[in-house]
Amino acid sequence: MKSDKEIVGTLLGCCCVDDFVNMVLENVTEFEITPEGKRITKLDQIFLNGTITMLVPGREGPEV
Repeated sequence: MKSDKEIVGTLLGCCCVDDFVNMVLENVTEFEITPEGKRITKLDQIFLNGTITMLVPGREGPEV
């Protein structure tokens, strides 16, 4: 990734992953490390480009 981010969410249905592993997540929490400290952003839905995605099932996210 281009920055220190971790994105945790629920995969939206079984048809939201294509041949390139692009995917749509809902109920998303984005954890980001910035020079000012940790930032947490909540999003309803997000599209992830498959070239930068690694799917790890069953994780709650980093410790805050």
